[in-house]
Amino acid sequence: MDLTPFQSWFRERLLDRFIRYVRFDTVSDRHNPVYPSTPGQRVFATALREECEALGGIDVTLDEHCYLFAVLPASADSRSVPPLGLIAHLDTSSDAPGKNVSPQVHERYTGGKIALNNGVVLDPAEFPDLQRYIGQTVITSDGTTLLGADDKAGVAEIMTVLEFFLCHPEFSHGRIEVVFTPDEETGRGMNRFPREKFTADFCLTLDGSGDGDIEAECFTAYELSVTAAGRAIHLGEARGKLVNAVELAAALVTLLPKEESPQTTDGRDGYYAPIEIKGDIEQASLDILIRDFSERECRRRITAVRETARTLEKLYPGAALTVTSRRQYGNMKSFLGKNWRKRLALLRRAVRNAGGEPVETSIRGGTDGARLSEMGVPTPNLFTGGYNYHSRREWAALPAMVRAVMTVLYVADEWRRI
Repeated sequence: MDLTPFQSWFRERLLDRFIRYVRFDTVSDRHNPVYPSTPGQRVFATALREECEALGGIDVTLDEHCYLFAVLPASADSRSVPPLGLIAHLDTSSDAPGKNVSPQVHERYTGGKIALNNGVVLDPAEFPDLQRYIGQTVITSDGTTLLGADDKAGVAEIMTVLEFFLCHPEFSHGRIEVVFTPDEETGRGMNRFPREKFTADFCLTLDGSGDGDIEAECFTAYELSVTAAGRAIHLGEARGKLVNAVELAAALVTLLPKEESPQTTDGRDGYYAPIEIKGDIEQASLDILIRDFSERECRRRITAVRETARTLEKLYPGAALTVTSRRQYGNMKSFLGKNWRKRLALLRRAVRNAGGEPVETSIRGGTDGARLSEMGVPTPNLFTGGYNYHSRREWAALPAMVRAVMTVLYVADEWRRI
C-alpha cells in the first residue's frame, strides 16, 4: 500500500471536515447525569450518522445514550480478518469556552507568533512544536474559545479513513468497527457503552496529541467528593458557635501538598487537583481529582485526604466532613495483553510508513480506550495532530492530521496479514 499519491486528497477532506466539526457546540457537563450530558453532542452525532449514510456502504446506528456505531464491512477477500476498532469522542472540555468556535486557518505558517483575539498569542518560544510546521497549515480558534481538536481531530480522521476505503475498493481491509462516544471529558464516556455490540478484540483511540505519539499507558484516576457540614448562626453571635463550611472546604484545599499539584508535577508524578468548590456557611462541597500511574499511589492520596478531613473535624468542633471516592479509569498498561509487543511493532511501522517518527509516551490523563482496555479490548491511543488541549491556545497541524489518517490506513492494511 502506497498512500503518498493521496496526501493532497487527505488534506482537502480533513480540513473540510475538521472546520465543520469544530463549529458544533459539544461541550459536556460533568454535573448533568443524563447521557449525553449536553444536547449538542446528540446534534453532532446525528450529523455524523447522516454523513455516514450519505457515504453509503456503512452500517450506522445511534443509540439512546448517544453512542454512534459505524461498521465498514470487510472486503470480499478479507472477511476472515479479525475486526479492527477505532474510537474517538464527541464532546469537548468545559475547561475553556467551547461555544461559537471560529476556526482560523493559517496557511503557510511563517514560524512567528500567532496573535489571536483577547490578547491570546501562540508563541513558538512557548510552544516549540509550532516550528515543525513552518510553511504548512496550522489551525487555531480565534482566541475566544478552545479549538476542539480534542477530539474532533480524531473524529475527522476516522471519518476520512472510512471515506478513503469506500472511494478506493482496490485497497482491501478487514471489518472496521467505529465508535464515537459521548461525555469522555466528564470521565463517564464508557459508563453506558454497550460492550456486546463491539466485536473487535483490538482497537485504537484517536485522542492523542503530538505528531507520531503512541500512548499505551495512562493515569489511574479517581474523583473525590467532599461534603463539609458546618453550623450556621447569626454572625453577630458567632463567637464559639459558628462552624463555617466554606472555611472547612478551603482549609482542606490549603492542606493539600502543593508539590503534588498539576502545576508542580510532570513526567510520572501524580497529583491532587481540586477542581470545584461551592456552598455556604452550613454546607459546602469540594471535588478533587486524584491522578497517578500507580493504583497504590492513588490510594495513598485518597487516604491522605480522609485523614486531613479527620484532622479538620478535630480543629473545628462541630464540623463534619465526608469523603467519597469514585474510580474513573485505570492505567491501560495493565490490560494490553500478551500480544502487545507485536502490536506495538505494527503501530511503529505504520507511523514510519506514514512519514513520521513513532514516539512511545505515557498519557498524563486518560481516554475511553483505558476503560475499553479494562473491558478486555486492548486500546492504545494514537496521535491526532492537536496540541494545547482544553485551552484557548489549542491548535492543530494539518500535516500531522494527514499522518494520523495514513497511520490508521497502514495499520488496517497490515492488520489483514498479522
